[in-house]
Amino acid sequence: MAKKAMLAATAGRPGRLRKRAEQQRSLTTRVSILDAAIAEFAERGFEGASIRAIADRLGLQHPLITYHYRSKDILWRAAAEHAFAQIRTEWDISAPEGSDLSPLIRLRREYATVFRYTVAFPEFHRFMRQEALTNNPRLRWVAETVLAPLLGRLLPQIVAAQRQGLLAAVDPILFHYMMISLTATLSGFGPEMQVTSGLSSNDPKVVEKYWRLVDETVFGKEPKRGRALPVRRRPGF
Repeated sequence: MAKKAMLAATAGRPGRLRKRAEQQRSLTTRVSILDAAIAEFAERGFEGASIRAIADRLGLQHPLITYHYRSKDILWRAAAEHAFAQIRTEWDISAPEGSDLSPLIRLRREYATVFRYTVAFPEFHRFMRQEALTNNPRLRWVAETVLAPLLGRLLPQIVAAQRQGLLAAVDPILFHYMMISLTATLSGFGPEMQVTSGLSSNDPKVVEKYWRLVDETVFGKEPKRGRALPVRRRPGF
């Protein structure tokens, strides 16, 4: 009886392995589609972008994308959620909620994470800027669905650090958007900076020096330790 059960389990294993491999391929395909969608929307805006052009970026057939994402609007929303999910995942590693980190240290790490993401994926900043130019349904959706939970995490930390006298006493939302602007400087002005100065926003030394300047200017100096901000490309950042 035991031998029969073992044989049945062994016989079913190839099917399970095959199914797991198919699921992994599907996940990999979805991630590739979402990354390509962010790049396309960043370059052309929502109206100028097309699912066919996104498929061309990947060398895929157009129906494969519509199989996963039925419309351009659904694809845009999935791309936005994909980007912010990666940031949230890194936050939960570097500054997990419920930890005993101080509000100031949490903010340092969380904004550094956003910065690393915009350096690794400069398309993300342009993707968001395209939608911020007009008051459209996608901007309102991302504000309510994606940004509100992030602000619900960050703003209380800003207020707590302000009460401790560690940050300027300004409206917390103004502080937040100042930091977002600073995190996007290299991704937004990288090409211009290279033309005017020869400095590359992809140079790890430039990345490290820039963020140290921001970090120490805004949050004050920390005790010296290894704080390198590596420039990483997909699949991580």
